[in-house]
Amino acid sequence: MADNGYNNELGVNESDSLSETVVVIREYDRKTDRERVEQVENSCEVGPNGELSLYTDLLGDPICRVRNSPAYLMLVAETVKNAGDGDEKREIVGMIRGCIKTVTCGSKFSRSKTGDPAKPLPVYTKLAYILGLRVSPFHRRMGIGLKLVRRMEQWFGDNGAEYSYIATDDANEPSVSLFTGKCGYSKFRNPSVLVHPVFAHRLPVSNRVTVIKLSPVDGETIYRHRFSTIEFFPRDIDAVLNNHLNLGSFLAVPKGYIWGGSDKFISDPPENWAIMSVWNCKDVFKLEVKGASKLRKGFAKTTRILDRVFPFLRLPSLPKIFSPFGLHMLYGLGGSGPLYTRYAKALFGFAHNLAKECKCGVVATEVSSEDPLRLAIPHWKILSFTDLWCIKRLGEDYSDGSVGDWRKSQPGLSVFVDPREF
Repeated sequence: MADNGYNNELGVNESDSLSETVVVIREYDRKTDRERVEQVENSCEVGPNGELSLYTDLLGDPICRVRNSPAYLMLVAETVKNAGDGDEKREIVGMIRGCIKTVTCGSKFSRSKTGDPAKPLPVYTKLAYILGLRVSPFHRRMGIGLKLVRRMEQWFGDNGAEYSYIATDDANEPSVSLFTGKCGYSKFRNPSVLVHPVFAHRLPVSNRVTVIKLSPVDGETIYRHRFSTIEFFPRDIDAVLNNHLNLGSFLAVPKGYIWGGSDKFISDPPENWAIMSVWNCKDVFKLEVKGASKLRKGFAKTTRILDRVFPFLRLPSLPKIFSPFGLHMLYGLGGSGPLYTRYAKALFGFAHNLAKECKCGVVATEVSSEDPLRLAIPHWKILSFTDLWCIKRLGEDYSDGSVGDWRKSQPGLSVFVDPREF
């Protein structure tokens, strides 16, 4: 979608005077803009200001975090200054990414003519997502971020999106203020981002649990049958599961359970089971924590050495987060049965060990604030945080349908986090 011809509509008519400088909002040009965009990215912190800052290395591809979405666009804000001799000085000072997909926003019950019990069916909406909004520290408080958001929302509307949402750290006051105060978004959901370091030793997986790797077809069948009515469930889940970044979907069942395929599983599931998929963010971007003291770095190194030398002690250790590190995203977590959280915990141990083999620094997942997995999944509080999702209705001419205004709906027990947007 980056080369969609939309560039012709992004011209000087979007510019505005800023002292003697003109600001132009236009589409990102991968041939000429990459290095200048990376410079802006490197100058911006991710998350709230503080002693420690999280930086993202996009591995030379500024569009990497939206590239796998069905439709996407990246815009840049460029200052154009006339040097007085006919020459123009251009500088990229901001950027924004956006993507559009179809997701579940609620459910309705089917009408049966045969007398069978009514079944819940998903209600879909076309949803847009804003991410990666950056403005150079030297060009903030000039309205550039607002211009980028409005231009991106125009593209959303032109492509039929009914709602737009953003995700930000709940403690990121400037970002929250921009979207809720100036852009018309309202606070919507507060999922928890749970982060766990990958140790030098393996985590034990219960010998009462068998972990089965599912084919993409079996994974899709189970997800659509059991999770399609969950908020934010992507209608193109098949595209997610077949993506090369998806390392697999895994099913935890009681030891001794005989797998006969997804249809048999759906018709006669075990009492307790859990499912999870793993997304390889390591090949998309890498993270780095900067601003740490020598004492903190030394302590982290000591924990790694002890863990590596004495793995049988199973000592908690901190990976090399003060240099670029990769992560695996665990998504689609869920299950059934009174003991399903234990099965989910077994899947987490399996995923940790997989990340260890792939030399990842951390594993992360994101769950609803109402989900019992929030307390069951192992994580480090010092690395985890509360996310804030804000939503906006892009037009009032859409039918409310079976759900009504999604903004006014109550949160469900679970939420489906699309790994393509993490």
